[in-house]
Amino acid sequence: MRYDSVIEAIGDTPLVRISPAVHGLRNIDLYAKLEMLNPFGSLKDRAAWNMVRHGLAGARERGETVVELSSGNTAKALALIAGIHGLPFKSVTNRMRIPETRELLLLLGAEIEELPGQSECLDPHDTEDPLTVFHRQLNQPGGAHLHTDQYFNARNTEAHATGTGPEIIADLDGRAPDWFIACVGTAGSSTGVARALRAHDPNVRVVGLVGQKSDFIPGIRTADEVQEVGIFDPATYGTIEAVSSEEAIDGMVTLLRRCGLLAGPTGGAAYFGAVRHLRPLDAGLTGRRTAVFIVCDRAEGYLGYVRQRRPELFGRPPGRNSVATLTDTEIRTAPVIDVADAQKWIEERRPLVIDLRGPFAYAALHIEASVNIVDELFEELVRGGLPFGKGQPVLLACPVGEQSARYAALLTRMGHPDVRSLAGGIIAWRDAGAPLVRD
Repeated sequence: MRYDSVIEAIGDTPLVRISPAVHGLRNIDLYAKLEMLNPFGSLKDRAAWNMVRHGLAGARERGETVVELSSGNTAKALALIAGIHGLPFKSVTNRMRIPETRELLLLLGAEIEELPGQSECLDPHDTEDPLTVFHRQLNQPGGAHLHTDQYFNARNTEAHATGTGPEIIADLDGRAPDWFIACVGTAGSSTGVARALRAHDPNVRVVGLVGQKSDFIPGIRTADEVQEVGIFDPATYGTIEAVSSEEAIDGMVTLLRRCGLLAGPTGGAAYFGAVRHLRPLDAGLTGRRTAVFIVCDRAEGYLGYVRQRRPELFGRPPGRNSVATLTDTEIRTAPVIDVADAQKWIEERRPLVIDLRGPFAYAALHIEASVNIVDELFEELVRGGLPFGKGQPVLLACPVGEQSARYAALLTRMGHPDVRSLAGGIIAWRDAGAPLVRD
């Protein structure tokens, strides 16, 4: 197989059957679409190329920079494509949560600009969110940039409606699968593939997988975050189900160790969610059925993410003081305090206020005299024991109060008598008109 450019190798990825000895389904053939075998390592290669290719010639003539609001695979693919065509690339995000991604982008020559934002994806309904403001500026005419706009660009969906979906049908001998199970990030791949499969067979059932609230799985939005994506349409999915990071890693390990597939956590989530959804349906079937899920990218870029959550997989003792070990009851009963009571508490008891957001968001607006410790660093501190004395009251704050509640629950379990989470987070504090300061 010979190509004039690596870009020509995008697409035509294999469809591989998962052994029934692994998943245990008796009447359903389960297949994995191996999108991690695209040349730049993920299914985002398709969307990146389809979004940028029409504007490359003009961008080169005008000396523009390719820009995308991305902290992951889309940024990586665009950085490589831009470099091939002699163009610079800038990734804009509220925070790079996977260190390996940041390091690779810098190696590729990309510029990374981190802006304060409420979530990893754009919220077009919040006109004051810095990511929204930046997005609006990018879309003004006359700028010196080529903005690919993955959250709203129809070419994102088109890449999968004309490529990934038809490839699945062709590899199933001209049939659409009975089920398509997809993790939802920008929603481009799930929407595009679903469109192609249903055009071939309207009876295809589509299952969308999102992350649990306050959890983080790379490449997957939570049920709240996905509502902020312009491409997302709930009508695409027959059902939407949540997957936890623990389940994603479990699925990833199964694909690695039992199937020989170097899948990342998104592929693990897709596999785990597929088997969990299909298992109760399997017993009542009389004929053979088929189901397909996508392995989005490779494992190597997420070793730090997995090591932090599951150190025992690397031969290390499990972390005792970790939010990953909390029970639902502990999280539900975490000590929280609303804005009005928090203001009184700060005035009367002078608690140590710890802001868990990223440094750029903290610099933009924060509670006066608060200390900024990014949540990943705070988790590392907590693993070694209580990072402050039990006599020191502590108020924890994050964007919307979910992550801080988990840490409040963990510190309570560890024996701290007076730690609380700010209900609704910095957003609630701002909306209540409580004072914020700027660096």
